[in-house]
Amino acid sequence: MPSTHQLVPQHDPDDLDLERQLDSKDSLKDGILAAGADGQQPSVEDTISTRAKLTQLGFYFLCNVALTIYNKLILGKFPHPWLLTALHTGSASIGCYILRMRGTITRTQLDWNEEMTLLAFSVLFTVNIAISNVSLAMVSVPFHQIARSTTPVITVAAYRLLFGRAYSTKTYLSLIPIVLGVGMTTYGEYYFTLAGFLLTFLGVFLAVAKTIATNRIMTGSLKLSPMETLMRMSPLAFFQALLIAWISGELSGAIAGATAPAAAVASEVAAPAVGGAAAVAARVVARAVGDSPLSMALALLGNGILAFALNVSSFTANKAAGALTMTVCGNVKQCLTVLLGIVFFNVTIGFTNGVGMLVSLAGAAWYSFVELQQKAKAAMPK
Repeated sequence: MPSTHQLVPQHDPDDLDLERQLDSKDSLKDGILAAGADGQQPSVEDTISTRAKLTQLGFYFLCNVALTIYNKLILGKFPHPWLLTALHTGSASIGCYILRMRGTITRTQLDWNEEMTLLAFSVLFTVNIAISNVSLAMVSVPFHQIARSTTPVITVAAYRLLFGRAYSTKTYLSLIPIVLGVGMTTYGEYYFTLAGFLLTFLGVFLAVAKTIATNRIMTGSLKLSPMETLMRMSPLAFFQALLIAWISGELSGAIAGATAPAAAVASEVAAPAVGGAAAVAARVVARAVGDSPLSMALALLGNGILAFALNVSSFTANKAAGALTMTVCGNVKQCLTVLLGIVFFNVTIGFTNGVGMLVSLAGAAWYSFVELQQKAKAAMPK
């Protein structure tokens, strides 16, 4: 799982920008006619202003990169990834409860089927993490990352097959350098077992399903606000993560004061280039955290607060930008994490890795340009 971020109001049925556009002349109507010329209804993200979308994506991106590095640091001193996941979801639950007590979040009355939908969503969230953690032990870090880089392509395919949604040819083409660039950036020793290969790509499909399901819960028939979705999902995911931590022995290990490094961090130490950046970061931050219980408690508190900020920004950005854009951001984050490793931790990378970062970032810029073109075209009156 700091903000100048504006929380989405809880009482509008679709989106604040949609409501404003409905009140202003016929701009939205013209956009719908233009977008519907090919027989498709415009998605919710097409009705969000570019400024609001970029603001939400920017905050999400910063929180995502910060928490990724923070987690790698914490795991060096707190080698319990499932308890860390429970900390993130528990922090989100507490944060949402406080906001609800202050009247910021309202709870919608749902029927039994809708409640079961949210329960299934929370299970998907937890299983996705579990599969990712298990598969990482069976494959090399570079292979795991390059497999994860295919999420934009799988997202497009899922929308096309399940919802009949088509994208422009330029959008399809812009995804090629994004995926290829991440593959080059994370290039290293590719190792995997058959079980690891299958579990890794199962994790990729689950990650795509989770991202799409998140978007559909907020834009489909339920139309829950991002904050209410987070409020309902977090406690369920917290108890599931805590249960897995207990079954796996992490809970007893934490109570006993275990200090062995987490398996994920250990595997990254052995990985070339990309893993080296994470390993160096982990060692530097681990020293900064210190060994005293108070310093560790403060570090975990800060981690939980940042995780809450990321969860808020993730849900709001998903609704505003859509599932595909979120997966593209995930790919760009991998490249930026490597770049930060070069700047702050003097990590040396190969020529292929450097070119890969440039290719991926150029692809992301192309994708953004195409999206802006599509939005402008949809808003143009016919």
